[in-house]
Amino acid sequence: MIRKCHSGDFDVIYSIINESSMVYKGVIPVDRWKEPYMSLEELQDEMDGGVEFWGYEEDGKLVGIMGKQDVRDVTLIRHAYVRTAAKRNGIGGKLLSFLSQRTDRPMLIGTWANATWAINFYEKHGFKLVSPAEKNRLLKDYWTIPERQVETSVVLADKHI
Repeated sequence: MIRKCHSGDFDVIYSIINESSMVYKGVIPVDRWKEPYMSLEELQDEMDGGVEFWGYEEDGKLVGIMGKQDVRDVTLIRHAYVRTAAKRNGIGGKLLSFLSQRTDRPMLIGTWANATWAINFYEKHGFKLVSPAEKNRLLKDYWTIPERQVETSVVLADKHI
């Protein structure tokens, strides 16, 4: 079941993000890796900044989460993670499809350039990589991230961009 997450899910969202993000260790640039991958304060800042989390629940427990953030004229997909034990069961695809059906805005997704599995996942679901110049423009226009992260990331767009 997919449901909107609430404040009582904060600790579970934090746990899912930090467990699932371990796949980035040794893959993303070493200067971008830290543990925990996302601190409690960073998660709270993301939520305070408008990231709305949706969760996939199995047997009464959240096993996957995906954030959506409306920024001006687009919807950003943010912080998409599935618990390690629940991966490869279609949960990410179900969350992405669910959120895609609930917006009429163009959708953008940013991820690490070296996270080929993530890029392949989004491409499988109809998103396309934008050009490097467009990526730089989009990341600077719609995200608030450090320059180094802009350099080491990609952006994928849905058919509306």
